[in-house]
Amino acid sequence: MLRQRFVLDTTALTDLQVREKLEQDGMCDGIRQVLDLIASSRLNLGISCYVPFPSVYKELQEFAHNNGCDSDVIAKIDTWLVKKAPDRYNVQIPSKVFHEYVSHMRERINKGMAIAEETIWDASTECLLTESKAESKKDISFDIERRVIGSHIGKFRNKYRSALRYGILDSAPDIDVLILAKELDAAVVASDFGIQKWAEELGVRFVPASTFPMILQEYLKHSDVIKSSEQDE
Repeated sequence: MLRQRFVLDTTALTDLQVREKLEQDGMCDGIRQVLDLIASSRLNLGISCYVPFPSVYKELQEFAHNNGCDSDVIAKIDTWLVKKAPDRYNVQIPSKVFHEYVSHMRERINKGMAIAEETIWDASTECLLTESKAESKKDISFDIERRVIGSHIGKFRNKYRSALRYGILDSAPDIDVLILAKELDAAVVASDFGIQKWAEELGVRFVPASTFPMILQEYLKHSDVIKSSEQDE
């Protein structure tokens, strides 16, 4: 059997659909189970799962810490995921220019969102000041600001991100995943549509995060069948 290689985006371990299919409620339990499948696949089938270092590796570590995962989850990340820095200079995209472009794109998107949020906040506060008996913006109840204005800003933020970030690469880890997969001739595992879109453009195999654990389970199941038949002989 040809040994498979996979390059994992952060979403390969943290995607909600992955946890639902594995019937795990907690974030840490879901990550633990995926890593256990990766471990079994590595030991029994020689399947290697890579993460770009330091970008995606750092994201996974921070995600596990911020969600209160036990030390064993951190240990599994360090043990079973192969950390490798992508070769941004020799992979022909050209990778370095592409990497800088993506970082710049993310910065500009966030800057535009911050300006729009500030404008919404100022305009809404002015309206509240006009309609209320308050003499200045400082007299407007903080609770009203938080509940009324804050709620609308939250909705705006989600729609803004959906409109401008859906289907594009907007973070350095995203491009690192693609560069490393191209370098290793590996499949990308992610739930990010931007990564999927660019994987297709670059001729890189793509595996949805939601199906990745089932793929490993299928490999392992048939591996057990082959071993059993060999023992019977």
